[in-house]
Amino acid sequence: MNSALTIALSKGRIFKDTLPLLAAAGIEPVDDPESSRKLILDTNLDDVKLVIIRAADVPTYVGYGAADVGVAGKDVLMEHGGEGLYEPLDLGIARCRLMVAGPETGNSKRRRMRIATKYVKSTRRFYADRQEQVEIIKLYGSMELAPLVGLADRIVDVVDTGNTLKANGLVPLEHIADISSRLVVNRASMKMKHARIAGLIEKLRVACGSK
Repeated sequence: MNSALTIALSKGRIFKDTLPLLAAAGIEPVDDPESSRKLILDTNLDDVKLVIIRAADVPTYVGYGAADVGVAGKDVLMEHGGEGLYEPLDLGIARCRLMVAGPETGNSKRRRMRIATKYVKSTRRFYADRQEQVEIIKLYGSMELAPLVGLADRIVDVVDTGNTLKANGLVPLEHIADISSRLVVNRASMKMKHARIAGLIEKLRVACGSK
């Protein structure tokens, strides 16, 4: 049975934080993802490949079986819905918070408050649970700008240090969820390559100190 593994990762903080965990599991990339233009990276193991994709696409690649396992932020998984995925392990890396933020003294004059975010589903669930009707505007970046130019009253975004909010005159107002990166596994791969993937999960569990 083919036990080769494809692991989906995204560049940036998650990749850098994942590398030591993979190394503890005996997996190290041969190419440097920051300098290489390759989207499929070889590793020190002939039967393990890394695919480098956008963070938001990791659940899709894993869910459809284009990758066996992947690492994705909980914010991305909440938005994706997790179809076709197991989420066996919280790696405890790339921690941040999903927050509502806005001007400290802002009062909306609109009948419905406008919320700018790229986390449309999570935002809709949050306000629906509170039985509040809001208008959601989807943006792909520079969320902090939206309240400054009157596009929105508040934003929903991930917050790490809060420095970017502060620099733009915004403050965290409400907490939606604590975010960290999770290991996700394709359901079919978990059955077909169970021993290999279960071994990887256990090595990563030990590496990140999870119980």
